[in-house]
Amino acid sequence: MTKSTLLSLCLALFFLTFPALAYDLGGIALGGKEIDVKKAMPATHCKALEWKSDAADRRCDDARAPVGGVETRTTVFLKAGVIQAYDVRFDIKDLERMKAYLKARWGEPLAEATDVISRRDQKDRKVFKMRWEKGAERAILTAQMEKRRVSLEVSRGNFPEEIYRVR
Repeated sequence: MTKSTLLSLCLALFFLTFPALAYDLGGIALGGKEIDVKKAMPATHCKALEWKSDAADRRCDDARAPVGGVETRTTVFLKAGVIQAYDVRFDIKDLERMKAYLKARWGEPLAEATDVISRRDQKDRKVFKMRWEKGAERAILTAQMEKRRVSLEVSRGNFPEEIYRVR
């Protein structure tokens, strides 16, 4: 076997066994373009943001698309035509399926926990969270166990702090 054949075989094995290097779902990835969003989710509606933000200038809303066998709704945020963040929402009944899919796709999370928030005259609130980080990119899955919807927020840089900051 030649060196180049061996190298090709090793690279192929690496990419088949190593989790995805970017936080991508259903054809949407940080750093992608608006055209990628429209290809992956043809029913999405893209428009300029209604508010001024340093984090994004456009958003593509309400795209329904299956991800890992789970029906989702997605909002994608873009700045200068480049995907900066996306938010995927789905029903809590699909939480276990999505957790398994994300672990297979992105690897084990840095953190996975259920926080219990005690409330004086009400039932305790349980919040499940999973978090992945690679450099300046992060993905956070959050589920309030007594609510119906789960949110997966994927972003880069200081997007979460900047997107709704009043300008």
